[in-house]
Amino acid sequence: SPVSSLKREMRNLSEECNLEPVTVSMAYVYFEKLVLQGKLNKQNRKLCAGACVLLAAKISSDLRKHEVKHLIDKLEERFRFNRRDLIGFEFTVLVALELALYLPENQVLPHYRRLTQQS
Repeated sequence: SPVSSLKREMRNLSEECNLEPVTVSMAYVYFEKLVLQGKLNKQNRKLCAGACVLLAAKISSDLRKHEVKHLIDKLEERFRFNRRDLIGFEFTVLVALELALYLPENQVLPHYRRLTQQS
């Protein structure tokens, strides 16, 4: 499905950028919430995925400033969108998540366990 292949892309890209599994797990939860809200369509799903990774990386303060730039470069290249659109979408995602970026552990843990068992 498009959703699971996007999640695979999110994970691969995160690993290339040395993001922690917990960060990827958070990005997955954000992404799934958008899916459940019916926010995803063919046009925006890559932007959704990219914005979720970017927000998770910022929130878990996994990255220093220059690394955020590197992550944005990577996202732009991998998902073939424009960074201006990505930054705009970051806000859309924030609103959709009602600014609830700090996630309860029980939402993050199942993903985290799967990711850490796979590697």
